[in-house]
Amino acid sequence: MERKRVLILCTGNSCRSQMAEGWVNHLLQDRWEAHSAGTAPAERVHPLAVRVMAEVGIDISGNVPQRVDRFVREAWDLVVTVCDSAAETCPAFPGHVERMHVSFPDPAGATGDEDQRLAVFRRVRDGIRDRLLSAIRERE
Repeated sequence: MERKRVLILCTGNSCRSQMAEGWVNHLLQDRWEAHSAGTAPAERVHPLAVRVMAEVGIDISGNVPQRVDRFVREAWDLVVTVCDSAAETCPAFPGHVERMHVSFPDPAGATGDEDQRLAVFRRVRDGIRDRLLSAIRERE
């Protein structure tokens, strides 16, 4: 069976979309191939996103934020936006591409000490696993 392709978008491609890509490629790898991008990519994947994904056995440390324009001409089965800003500025993709929006708060904006900030990243990580993966599974 050929795997379906999903592109996951957020603004900076440093936290939410990177974590979502990691989850899909880890838990749904037999049915889906995930990539992620941003409308205004950051310079690097957020270190706390890397850390909380490593806690669940998923290594995103080698990932690099990428601009969505790079992926527009590729064939996608599904394009998912995980932040409201990306949903508003998402480019058009040629052909028939299903679009889905599942919004998550930006953990990069978390304040407090490291433990408090890690708690926010973990909540978003787990929310992505629970909400986004079930929404993608419904499209199989």
